[in-house]
Amino acid sequence: MQNRVQALRALVEDLLEVSRLDADVESPDLSAVPLERAVRRTVTLTGLDVRIGITSDQEVRTDLRRLDRILGNLLLNAHRHGAGPVELHVDGRRITVRDHGPGYPDDLLDHGPQRFRTNAPERGRGHGLGLTIATGHTRVIGATLTFANHPAGGALATLTLPPD
Repeated sequence: MQNRVQALRALVEDLLEVSRLDADVESPDLSAVPLERAVRRTVTLTGLDVRIGITSDQEVRTDLRRLDRILGNLLLNAHRHGAGPVELHVDGRRITVRDHGPGYPDDLLDHGPQRFRTNAPERGRGHGLGLTIATGHTRVIGATLTFANHPAGGALATLTLPPD
């Protein structure tokens, strides 16, 4: 019973967050942060098994809470719908998250994330809100988020943070 209540509570919180993001009234709380430290912090907060690679670290001006939410949702999506290993790579202002599962469905690649659609039964359970929320927060911080399938297999999400 407690698990069902927690799941319902999380769903309601996600729906409220989507509603706020849709209203375009959110504004970022920007601060300068070293990207490598921010990424490692986010991975630790998720508690997920993630391989981290750093090519080039950079200090960025971003909203750390929103960055946590974006990366957390991308990592959770990779673990829930993909297969390991899950890799996060930082190269300057660009962060990629890759899994080694079946990749993103064509519908997501063609139209972007759509709430309440996981697009493919083999991708597992979920409400389709995680990538929608990540996309909304990306918009608020002025970044770009793209979805592709890696040529060697698996899903690949690329977050590019804006210049200062």
